[in-house]
Amino acid sequence: MSEAGSLEALPPLREVIAAHGLSARKGLGQNFLLDLNLTRRIARAGGPLAGHHIVEVGPGPGGLTRALLLEGATHLTAIEHDKRAVPALEQIAAAAPGRLTIVEADALAFDYSALPRDLPVRIVANLPYNIATPLLTGWLSADWPPFWTSLTLMFQREVAERIVASPGSKAFGRLAVLAQWRARAKLLFDVPPRAFVPPPKVTSSVVRLEPRLDAAPVPVPALEAVTAAAFGQRRKMLRSSLKSLWPEPEEVLADAGIDSTLRAEQLDVDDFLRLAERLDKGTRG
Repeated sequence: MSEAGSLEALPPLREVIAAHGLSARKGLGQNFLLDLNLTRRIARAGGPLAGHHIVEVGPGPGGLTRALLLEGATHLTAIEHDKRAVPALEQIAAAAPGRLTIVEADALAFDYSALPRDLPVRIVANLPYNIATPLLTGWLSADWPPFWTSLTLMFQREVAERIVASPGSKAFGRLAVLAQWRARAKLLFDVPPRAFVPPPKVTSSVVRLEPRLDAAPVPVPALEAVTAAAFGQRRKMLRSSLKSLWPEPEEVLADAGIDSTLRAEQLDVDDFLRLAERLDKGTRG
């Protein structure tokens, strides 16, 4: 039997969940995808998988894991915090010899710099809801250029909208500035609650991000400080909201070519980058 045939011969996911006692745990942000047509669609959305090292976070019983291997991932590293899921993943590894590495670890604490670099890395994951945003911000805030060539990730629809939000919209905020500074972000498609076990109360969305290798070399702490101050009081004009950073924000804003009567959501990403550059320069003296 071919390797693909071995993967397709694996037991249905519902049987795997029952056999290993893998009831989803709310505390781990777990919602399992069982529709193999949908998981293969997500896998294909990750871009070409052949010739790539794919990293999956929170595979659970392995629905997306199977799909990524079936769609041609050369090698896949699955990072799973729930030890109950490891035997189910080991079944998949046995059906795809040498192509799946299982790492039992907390994805937030995992050292991604230790991943092999012999192949370009793509991250494709149905992220646990409770760690999705900190994982993304961690990957976007790390050393640049990043270790990954693309991120294809599932979020709650509200979070996805915040990632791709345009200036002037209510969803535009700190997450949009960070994501769009360092990546090109696109919302690909929605996934309804009924696709999951158990079904969440919200719609989910798949977002793809590709790194901007020419992202302006602004220090991350400076940008975080500016966006925290501006969006922390988003109803106030910038001349008021930025007083925690500068005694006379009007002077800094004028120097950056920004109207001091604007509010945070009315700026674009480049505006925030110019302010972060000025804050960093002032901090360094």
